[in-house]
Amino acid sequence: MFTGWEQEDFAVFEIEGLGPRMEALKARVRPKFEAIGAALAPDLSAHYGEEFFVHVAKHARRTTNPPNDSWVSFAANPRGYKMMPHFQIGLWATHAFVQFAIIYECVNKREFGEKLARNWPAIKAEIPPHMLWYDDHVKPEPVPHTEMDEKIGDFTRRLMHNKNGELLVGIEIPREEAVAMSGEAFLDKARQTIFELAPLYTLPQK
Repeated sequence: MFTGWEQEDFAVFEIEGLGPRMEALKARVRPKFEAIGAALAPDLSAHYGEEFFVHVAKHARRTTNPPNDSWVSFAANPRGYKMMPHFQIGLWATHAFVQFAIIYECVNKREFGEKLARNWPAIKAEIPPHMLWYDDHVKPEPVPHTEMDEKIGDFTRRLMHNKNGELLVGIEIPREEAVAMSGEAFLDKARQTIFELAPLYTLPQK
């Protein structure tokens, strides 16, 4: 059961060194990601009509630099999430996030970029105006949805033609606000956001 976030959860990403940060991440944050996954996966499966599987980030490739953020992902594949569109809920030291994500390893990102560019006016109208857009999952530098008319061309071109092209859309919840929320309130917010991002998740099927 997810009981909510604490200051110490966010402070994990302020710990120096790969080993110490990973130990704290595994002890404090990963169990909460697992609880979030257990709580929300059935709801996502029911809402989208396909089974979602929970994948908690392991950061297994890291040998020197400690992770600046971490997450739990939801994907319709039991073997992994990076190769397909997915949802993710996670933490940086400064905020929590809930996002739809296509990262650089996604196999159909070119097709997605083409469809997003072609259907942009309709997608823009369906996405709530408070959403934030990103073109790199390691840089939390968002573009507000209300400013995306002038950016969508750059976003879709990078997704289609750049090997490292990515696209993420969602919300940020500032650290203090997230800590003040109950576990149930956070789950409700995350669930609502993931449902509101349906126009993007279902785009490849259109």
